Amino acid sequence: MEHAKVNGVELAYEVVGSGEPMLLIHGAHIADALQPLVAEPALERFQRIRYHRRGLGGSTRPVEAGPTSVAVQAQDAVGLLDHLGVDRAHVVGHSLGGAIALELAAQHPTLVASLVLLEPVLLTTPAGAAFARALAPLIEGYEAGDAEGAVHGFLALEGDRNWRATIERAAPGGIAQAVKDAATFFETEVPGVPEWTFGLKQAGAFTCPVLSVLGGNSSPLFVEGRQFLHAWFPHCQDADIAGATHLLPMEAPRPVAAAIAAFL
Repeated sequence: MEHAKVNGVELAYEVVGSGEPMLLIHGAHIADALQPLVAEPALERFQRIRYHRRGLGGSTRPVEAGPTSVAVQAQDAVGLLDHLGVDRAHVVGHSLGGAIALELAAQHPTLVASLVLLEPVLLTTPAGAAFARALAPLIEGYEAGDAEGAVHGFLALEGDRNWRATIERAAPGGIAQAVKDAATFFETEVPGVPEWTFGLKQAGAFTCPVLSVLGGNSSPLFVEGRQFLHAWFPHCQDADIAGATHLLPMEAPRPVAAAIAAFL
């Protein structure tokens, strides 16, 4: 991967192919979670831009410790597009990357040609409280020194009983890398997420096409999240991936890519 100095950090990124630019923003822990999508033939007509978010994979953490807001992460994406000379892109965001994609579109609507949201994390839903309760003991475990157990516990929340095999097949070495990067999630990302607010006001800042992609076996957090997306974006289209969990871009990259290509 190449590297760009952006917004006080160095981001690792790769650009594959040519055509209309497409920026892919991954979620928590697995920095290469969207790599399988980049390789899918259905997306070959796009210039696919994939990067590791700050503090994950090959990207650096800021020198000063502290929470990292969703807004700051959106500025990272803006900085990378500027570094690449891209003034407009289709934006694909998974999980926390979906929240970052929403913030990016709200703050810089002219940059976003379309928005593809793969189960964005929206903790204001009723299921968000249950998710926070499930996350609490993992945070406690991390603070007690068990980074591996905390990361594994989080990944198990997102997938089915085959989550290890799914991740290692899609992103070899991804779980071990996630453990190395545990401080980014538990010390900077988790504290920064509650500060993020998004509602009708922010949604009204942009009018680009929106696609909601949902796994057939995903948790209520993401099912309820889709309802919020439809309330914010009456024009939002849906794509359902049968049998998939929240790890859908790694479990089912081909149908996910096909849904994105059909939408665009």
